[in-house]
Amino acid sequence: MGRWSILLADDHELFRTGLAGLIDGQPDLQVVGQAGDGFEALTLARTLHPALIVMDISMPVCDGLEATRLVRAMPELADVRILMLTVHDEDEKLFEAIKAGANGYLLKNTTSGEFLRGVRSVLAGEAILPPRLAARLMEEFARLATRSPSEENRQRNSLSVDNALTVRELEVLALIATGASDRQIADQLFISLHTVKTHVRNILAKLHAANRHAAVDQARQRGLL
Repeated sequence: MGRWSILLADDHELFRTGLAGLIDGQPDLQVVGQAGDGFEALTLARTLHPALIVMDISMPVCDGLEATRLVRAMPELADVRILMLTVHDEDEKLFEAIKAGANGYLLKNTTSGEFLRGVRSVLAGEAILPPRLAARLMEEFARLATRSPSEENRQRNSLSVDNALTVRELEVLALIATGASDRQIADQLFISLHTVKTHVRNILAKLHAANRHAAVDQARQRGLL
């Protein structure tokens, strides 16, 4: 039986090296690549097609949430599983990770044994969450289930004043709809790559979209494109 292939994405090289040593010491697991940011992780994932990406949620240039959205937007990576790692058990980050398409969520202060169990569970098709956050997630689902259809439709079909897209965000969204990359959008609008990424994050948040394709679909439904 072969070993499960794993891609590590974390901007801290020392932490990555430690994880790689732990994983490579297992008879059924092996690290096939390491990335220092989300864009590098996406590039390596398309080349290596690992079974699992262990992704730090906080990275420079492109964080784990955006990288997860980008991976999920790639049809050829549909079967790649993603396990998010974070230092803090923030509810907001948990919900964003789940919406982005993560299959599991572990704290970095977990033990080696717990980490390996989490990795194998995600590879086996299970969803992994810290107990407290799993309970919080269930509470949120229960709250959403009690909302009236009219309230849900209002939230889905309208943007509040606070969530209205800016003129620049609409320009970025229009270019996203053409399939343009962040770099192409930056070149087209004469703005920095960092600024484009900020606009993309804001667009996804305001439209409550898990990824770029979902944002375009939402925008079309609302008559924004």
